Amino acid sequence: PTSSVFSSLRVAMSHRKFEAPRHGSLGFLPRKRAARQRGKIKSFPKDDASKKPHLTAFMGYKAGMTHIIRNVDKPGSKLHKKEVVEATTIVETPPLVVVGVVGYIETPRGLRALSTVWAQNLSEECRRRFYKNWYKSKKKAFTKYAKKYDGDGKEIESELQRIKKHCTVVRVIAHTQIRKVKIGSKKAHIAEIQVNGGSVADKVDFAHKLFEKQVDVKSVFDESEMVDVIAVTKGKGFEGVVTRWGVSRLPRKTHRGLRKVACVGAWHPARIQFSVARAGQNGYHHRTEANKKIYKIGSGVRGEDGKAVYNAMTEFDVTEKSINPLGGFPQYGEVNEDFVMLKGCIPGIRKRVITLRKTLHERTFRNAVEKITLKFIDTSSKYGHGRFQTKDEKTRYMGVLKADNE
Repeated sequence: PTSSVFSSLRVAMSHRKFEAPRHGSLGFLPRKRAARQRGKIKSFPKDDASKKPHLTAFMGYKAGMTHIIRNVDKPGSKLHKKEVVEATTIVETPPLVVVGVVGYIETPRGLRALSTVWAQNLSEECRRRFYKNWYKSKKKAFTKYAKKYDGDGKEIESELQRIKKHCTVVRVIAHTQIRKVKIGSKKAHIAEIQVNGGSVADKVDFAHKLFEKQVDVKSVFDESEMVDVIAVTKGKGFEGVVTRWGVSRLPRKTHRGLRKVACVGAWHPARIQFSVARAGQNGYHHRTEANKKIYKIGSGVRGEDGKAVYNAMTEFDVTEKSINPLGGFPQYGEVNEDFVMLKGCIPGIRKRVITLRKTLHERTFRNAVEKITLKFIDTSSKYGHGRFQTKDEKTRYMGVLKADNE
């Protein structure tokens, strides 16, 4: 009898009509603008001393997208030996220049930089990065440091020996050659890139030999390899909850707007919790996208002898053409340096600096180990419904145009 009395006195609790998962991930909080435009590498692949010393990352500039045709090589799959059309992204990657080496020691609170050794000569595009206003500055950066190389350079050698003796992690300081990419900027992007493989002494010697030398993307990555892409996404500005978090719109007749969150929380706790969707900054976030497959690593449009290199030809498509579509890549221009072609899309807008890093662990799933053989690379115009792969093809079809004679 007692239980029946309590059950009759029980007050009905409020409830939601339908259960549903939350909208938007809380794993990317805070959704605010990135502190730097260059993608920062927050962790490097695990070191393997049995391999030769090598770099683990590279930097380039996003040019645009195109599509390719290839044959699938997946025995057992329904697509095996069939043609597929896939979207690809072109990242222009002029050679990096190594200008320094940093040694880190392990402490209970993580890595601590013990010593940094810089090269004797730093280019202007590198030194511009150390100034807010290069035009008004005295341009004296590293002029005193370069004097350490005068004579026998004992001080530099002692610092290198110190790194060899005490450090466990060695990273090179490298910068992009931004002058080779026509994007309107003169300041090079500088990053630390970890050296993996060999002993610490091998790493330091490897890094020191690279001082003031150019490093090609082909010496860091291989075709058909999986890489991680680190970049800052395209900025969207201040946006509402429906776009920013993907919450549902309210019914049409809702008073004072319907692109809102109906209830932002209970009376108590008497504050809005962090997990509630709110309007604010969307885009320009730092993101790492894993497992992007390299479909092609292409050379620049001019070889060492100055002759043209047709870097978009394949074994099946022998048309003499470069990777540049007719009219160039929209809002970017032409890719004249080395480039990397990645499967699918990547974060960031055209002209943005992109950091490519080796995967943290070796990937062994089927897509990762598949060898890629391209049959066709599209180079038609990206400004409209492009029909022609080359200018010669367009001229043969349409004849001499009035614009050609002007």
